[in-house]
Amino acid sequence: MAAKRAARRSRQQPTRRTGPRKTSRTAKRSGAPRRAAPPARGPASAVARDRALREDVLHLLRGRGAHAEFERAVAGMPADLQGRKPVGAPYTPWQQLEHLRICQRDILDYVRDPHYVERNWPDDYWPGETPPSPGAWDDAVRAFEADRRAFLDLVARADLLARVPHDPKGPTILHEALLVADHNAYHLGQLIVLRRALGAWTD
Repeated sequence: MAAKRAARRSRQQPTRRTGPRKTSRTAKRSGAPRRAAPPARGPASAVARDRALREDVLHLLRGRGAHAEFERAVAGMPADLQGRKPVGAPYTPWQQLEHLRICQRDILDYVRDPHYVERNWPDDYWPGETPPSPGAWDDAVRAFEADRRAFLDLVARADLLARVPHDPKGPTILHEALLVADHNAYHLGQLIVLRRALGAWTD
């Protein structure tokens, strides 16, 4: 994760346009057809753009549209298969679920905790192959959902283009929200592949 953060910090913010293009005086005098005026960039337009961006990010974090929903990907997983590794696969379903939970919580902590301490990769991000207790799967599901609600609340009220408050040279909150959505989608896809291989998934 440290390497990922270093790469993120090297990115620069895009340059903004300072204003709309004006119609030339020559066009007005010669009777040439005027170009359509560019869309307004006043406060109302800025509010609308902010609302649209925020709604899209929230939609993505919920796993809607083209992405598999978390709730369906983890539902009905037989207890005897949670720690089973399919032939040729590097992970078990439990490892995928717990890795999802740990990483989402890690990014959430990074964004909102000024005393955040980065974990050790990969040991602190990947669990053992089998759940530590009979209820560990359900506990991980509930914890993931609670942290996702916290991230959704944060995205709903934060300045998405502001940098992480305690890391002024770091990434924006928008970047971290997209990172969570991207990471979740990737590993939920892997979890579904594992379930298919174990015969624990129906389309």
